[in-house]
Amino acid sequence: MSTSAIEGLVPQLVWKRFFEISQIPRPSKSEERIRLYLRNFAGQNNLDMKEDDAGNIVMLVQPSSGFENAPTVVLQGHVDMVCEKNKETDHDFNNDPIKLKRDGGWITAEGTTLGADNGIGVAAALAVSQDEDFEHGPLELLFTVDEETGLTGANNLQKGFITGKTLLNLDTEEDGAFYVGCSGGMDTVGTYKLETESTVDGYQAYSIFVSGLKGGHSGINIHEGRANAIKLLGYLLDRLTSLNYQLTDIQGGSKRNAIPREAEAVIMMNPDLDSDAREIINEFSLEAVLGFKGIDENIKITFEKKEIPEVKKLSFRKAFAEKIFNAILAMPHGVLAMSKEIPGLVETSTNLATINIEGKEVRIGTSQRSSLENAKKEIARTVRAVFELSGANVKVGDGYPGWQPKMDSKILKLSKKVFQNLFSSEPLVKAVHAGLECGILSDKYPGLEMISFGPTIEGAHSPDERVNIADVEKFYQLLKGILTEMAKKK
Repeated sequence: MSTSAIEGLVPQLVWKRFFEISQIPRPSKSEERIRLYLRNFAGQNNLDMKEDDAGNIVMLVQPSSGFENAPTVVLQGHVDMVCEKNKETDHDFNNDPIKLKRDGGWITAEGTTLGADNGIGVAAALAVSQDEDFEHGPLELLFTVDEETGLTGANNLQKGFITGKTLLNLDTEEDGAFYVGCSGGMDTVGTYKLETESTVDGYQAYSIFVSGLKGGHSGINIHEGRANAIKLLGYLLDRLTSLNYQLTDIQGGSKRNAIPREAEAVIMMNPDLDSDAREIINEFSLEAVLGFKGIDENIKITFEKKEIPEVKKLSFRKAFAEKIFNAILAMPHGVLAMSKEIPGLVETSTNLATINIEGKEVRIGTSQRSSLENAKKEIARTVRAVFELSGANVKVGDGYPGWQPKMDSKILKLSKKVFQNLFSSEPLVKAVHAGLECGILSDKYPGLEMISFGPTIEGAHSPDERVNIADVEKFYQLLKGILTEMAKKK
């Protein structure tokens, strides 16, 4: 694969490692190849390493000469990535490398997620282990697995796997900001036993496809009011009920932590009503575009004839289809409360994330987030109630804890000082409405001091994901500056 997209970029060590990582398929729960890469990297660079039963890896980096007694610092990132692509993009995330491209001052990918979340953080940690141009104390590079689909790597981190008392999480996405808190989260899934009937003779199959939405991270972007493809499809299907169609397939979204960008339904309908359906859909499309003007105005809804094999000509029973529509329409989605303590921070939200047919079941997936443990559980109970009222079996995940800010921590004070010295400006200190592994790590290692920072990444969890080139250089400079200042605290 050509390296032209990163040619001439600095810091070279970081971009080289990021390119290598991008060539390795690494979906959540399928990290075998990236873990092999890390083992080989450790061996080639004479780094001691260990691996726990969950697949997490720690590499031990020796201190610079004279800094053997400096405190050990942990650099932490996750090796998996969200795998999203545009429908027209031909890409197999289990086998194909990510195709990088340069777009002005940004690095992005061709029709897929980029994996800068958290590939840039992992690349920076690896670069530090090879960089001889700065001084640092002992380092532990902690690489966790399966962050994106449940934070299971961090959840199953073995006791004593790391020894450092200070941790730098390299998994946030805003230049010039230190993050010191995050929300907790949990998933709630409703499952319905599929109820079908024969399709009416003479009915024609049609595909209704909602696309063009921004999607994005269900925590970081939820406050922007972006459109939800499943919600739009649900409203449209409800509006079309006067045509007495039959629903035969429905699917939308792909990840619990992504706002769904696309959703599709297949309906069976009297072809004589074709023009009536198009009129309703065109009117709805215009309303949707106007409703999300300035936020998500590239919404596109297509209505096309579709061929279905005779053996598959079964449709949802009308009463069953109504259960599904009612669940979609009643399901809360979006911001429910803002923080009273931190201006602009979302406190509680929920995401209607996925809908699909698995075997003889229809499954709807949601995720809840809050910086308040009780609020997280309350919105999960609300979602459960909607599912139960519509006849679903409900499964609520164990969830993960939030990370409570410590504004007086030593690492925050030190990092702010380094930032000011490097860039002659004051950094922002923030919390994020998303699940960072810091919440779990602080629960497992009481007393562990942490901050999280990273370069500007936009469109995470969507094919629009991109990372700012100039900010990667600043991010790496800041990382090295903090490590050097920490080493002086011996």
